[in-house]
Amino acid sequence: MTENTAVNPEPGEEFVAPELDADQAQAAAERLDALDDDLVAKRADALRAGLAEYDLDDEDLHLLEGVELGDDGVIMLPALPVLAIVGRPNVGKSALVNRILGRREAVVEDKPGVTRDRVTYKGEWNTRQFTLVDTGGWEPDAAGINASVAAQAEVAVELADAVLFVVDAMTGATATDEFVVKMLRRSNKPVILAANKIDDARQEPQAAELWSLGLGEPWPVSALHGRGVADLLDHVLTVLPEISAVAKEEVGGPRRVALIGRPNVGKSSLLNKAAREERVVVNELAGTTRDPIDEQIELGGRVWRFVDTAGIRRRVHLQQGADFYASLRTAAALEKAEVAVVLLDVTEPLSEQDVRIVDLVLESGRALVLAFNKCDLLDDERRRYLEREIDQDLAHVSWAPRVNISARTGRHLEKLVPALETALESWDTRIPTGKLNAFIAELVAEHPHPVRGGKQPRILFATQAATRPPTFVLFTTGFLDPQYRRFITRRLREVWGFEGTPIQVNMRVREKRQR
Repeated sequence: MTENTAVNPEPGEEFVAPELDADQAQAAAERLDALDDDLVAKRADALRAGLAEYDLDDEDLHLLEGVELGDDGVIMLPALPVLAIVGRPNVGKSALVNRILGRREAVVEDKPGVTRDRVTYKGEWNTRQFTLVDTGGWEPDAAGINASVAAQAEVAVELADAVLFVVDAMTGATATDEFVVKMLRRSNKPVILAANKIDDARQEPQAAELWSLGLGEPWPVSALHGRGVADLLDHVLTVLPEISAVAKEEVGGPRRVALIGRPNVGKSSLLNKAAREERVVVNELAGTTRDPIDEQIELGGRVWRFVDTAGIRRRVHLQQGADFYASLRTAAALEKAEVAVVLLDVTEPLSEQDVRIVDLVLESGRALVLAFNKCDLLDDERRRYLEREIDQDLAHVSWAPRVNISARTGRHLEKLVPALETALESWDTRIPTGKLNAFIAELVAEHPHPVRGGKQPRILFATQAATRPPTFVLFTTGFLDPQYRRFITRRLREVWGFEGTPIQVNMRVREKRQR
């Protein structure tokens, strides 16, 4: 792939490969583009057929069926329905998650507030798969618990096809439960009521008392012992749709842009300037925006749907219910967005909080644009320090487009559009399976994986399992070193660009079938 090949390391040495310069990357891209499509497709088919000699699970086969069917070598699988589990602290939500999954995944401890954030798992019951969301994140201070739990439940309702509301049947309905129920009744989402901690038949009358909540039949279960969970899941499957109505990707319509950043960084000012009206309250007092506000905006000849989100505060400041609620809503807005514009105030040093917000976008898998705000206030000395801070703190997102703007004056606002378009195009990019395997073959021929423990892992087959973000799956004969996986990711960027989008490279280590 390049004439600048590295000397293969001795066993035990760390793998280091040279970077491609712009000319080498362009030459590699042109060479791959010039390959005969039919020929590389046939080679990929042969590699895929070779996987028959290896032990593959149902998920592998499901993925590989998709590889054969798509026009470009891959199809998108339907979005799994989403079931969110909500309830006040210490009612057994995480224990119920573990029982449903059939393994110990969620952290369980006999005190409230152990689950701090929404965590997603893949569940299965009677051959049907679904996404299970274990919720948490409330502050364990007594004063704000009602608002915090209700806020968490509201986010769960918004981002789920159905909600499993867990109540401690032995304690009975509390004021906090009633607080959540009021919100659930207003939603149009189906709610299933689980009466937990019913460990034997003698306690079932306790569950019957929960009819008073007005959410329909309470299902008596014991997350600890598994009692009643099978019946509950049978009922859940009658409520969940076959294909998610909330997780599926929208087709057409304005692209969805989330404006995120720490408080008072200029998100509302940017939205107002882009909308050409005072759409959002702007105040020097940080935290004036509480809810995300959707706004259709025409910018650069295109219509966009901008979401102005409440600033993300550090956890130590999340003592007030309103701030906690704002943080949850920001996370929800990011989940619904396609691309995130992270605003950074250039007049202040980049903070740990800024980096954490960028990492939040990476975790969400959304496309990313970095907007450096208040550039009209930047002097030469601060500019030098800023470049040093960017090199030090944002090196891991060097692939993200950078735009210098002034939200207050509207300066360079038009530069946001090409940055957004580039990031979204990369986010949507799919590499045909044949070309991808040709790329991997060239890469491995020039830079083989180091020998580890007397063995050299081989990449048997590669496919792009998804877009949004681009997600690649490598079937291998052994674990690839983290350095080697980063090398593959870097080469993917060097050859195909992927400017503005995270890339995920996953491995599936498989052994040969026993004869």
